Amino acid sequence: MTKENIDKNQERFEHRVDTNEGYKAGKGLTEDLIKAISKDKDEPEWMLKRRLKAFRHFEKRPMPNWGPDLSGLDFEEITHYLRPDAEQSDDWNEVPEEIKETFDKLGIPEAEKEALSGVGAQFESQVVYQNMKEEWEEKGVIFCDMDKAVQEHPELVKEYFMTKCVPAQDNKFAALHGAVWSGGSFVYVPEGVEVEIPVQAYFRMNSKGMGQFEHTLIIAEENSQIHYIEGCSAPMYTRNNLHAGCVEVFVNDNAHVQYSTVQNWSKNTYNLNTKRAKVQSDGVMEWISGSMGSKVTMLYPSSHLNGEGARANHITIGFAGDGQDIDTGAKIVHNAPNTKSTIESKSISQGDGRTNYRGLIRIPKGSHGSKTSIECDALMFSKEATSDTEPYIEIKEDDVEMAHEATVGRIGDEEIHYLMSRGLEEEEAKEMIVRGFIEPIAKELPMEYAVELNRLIQLEMEGSLG
Repeated sequence: MTKENIDKNQERFEHRVDTNEGYKAGKGLTEDLIKAISKDKDEPEWMLKRRLKAFRHFEKRPMPNWGPDLSGLDFEEITHYLRPDAEQSDDWNEVPEEIKETFDKLGIPEAEKEALSGVGAQFESQVVYQNMKEEWEEKGVIFCDMDKAVQEHPELVKEYFMTKCVPAQDNKFAALHGAVWSGGSFVYVPEGVEVEIPVQAYFRMNSKGMGQFEHTLIIAEENSQIHYIEGCSAPMYTRNNLHAGCVEVFVNDNAHVQYSTVQNWSKNTYNLNTKRAKVQSDGVMEWISGSMGSKVTMLYPSSHLNGEGARANHITIGFAGDGQDIDTGAKIVHNAPNTKSTIESKSISQGDGRTNYRGLIRIPKGSHGSKTSIECDALMFSKEATSDTEPYIEIKEDDVEMAHEATVGRIGDEEIHYLMSRGLEEEEAKEMIVRGFIEPIAKELPMEYAVELNRLIQLEMEGSLG
């Protein structure tokens, strides 16, 4: 959403946050706040213990000393928990008008009416809308928010939540997430069930100085299939926002999970996520993501191929404009024989923006017959723009196939002049080059998200976002 679109409706929200009117809010980061979050959600004792354990890890872990500059991030100035004065509903008409209007401007959840199996919408720290079509519920598919999952599916959550995939001690921001997480999505697909049309969740961070920490947990049982789509956005404010979500995906034997996301954060947002999948024999994990709009992004979805024949495909695009540092990539660990992986990374930078691909491929001894390929392409629109590629490849097995290719280039006057000689204006020529550049990514997204990705990049290039 552009700065010009922050109308009186959003000003009312800002007033309510500043005055704590109709909200339960928690600014700063203390053990008392964590206990208050857990109490407000009426969580079981085991979840509170996990939160407090994660908080202790957070206090011990230093800030990352690599990657983008995080010195502007002050945890004491972040509101880590902010609950709107709204109860969750499965009827969009029952959502409070000011919240509904904010999502309606973003086209959410219009697509749900015809094209999706289910939709969830989160505003600040709470899911305010959740709906799943009966045909999938009857087959045992569960799609609900994480807070509800803790109450209604405690055994599954207790077994999988930040234990087998992303433990709280994994990194400082995973620990922060484990302490203050709120909302997010829980998806469970029973054995043999193929959910043929996607489910969608949308997360809106609408207030200044806000932190959003949604947790997504996806469990795809043997021979199942699911496509999960995530959208994220925030308006521009004068104070820094923080997004530190966590995604855990379990792909069992011969299951197939596709995770697609388009993130359009404001230019004062630190986007610091941890996303990881564990893939068993002949399972397939696909990560497709577009990252843009934030002040800083550090995002490296990872796949652990733990069963023979497991596969992972990572497709990413990052866009960095003035004052933006988009540090993205992928991590893939081949822990079994005959596993396969591909990484396709595209990045665009203009003004003094910086993009960086940071990746890891690890093939330990015993993972014979494994294959992997990496392709990184970077496009720069100005002399001040920068783009880097930092691949880390660790292979300890002889019987493997490995390919890596990287290209970096600037848009030259010749290309622009050629297209202008065919009747295009300069900006139209640049947009055409960019659309061709990201086409391999866009074609993997559902139509509405591909259109949205193109629109957002166009707005970024015009400098009208934020």
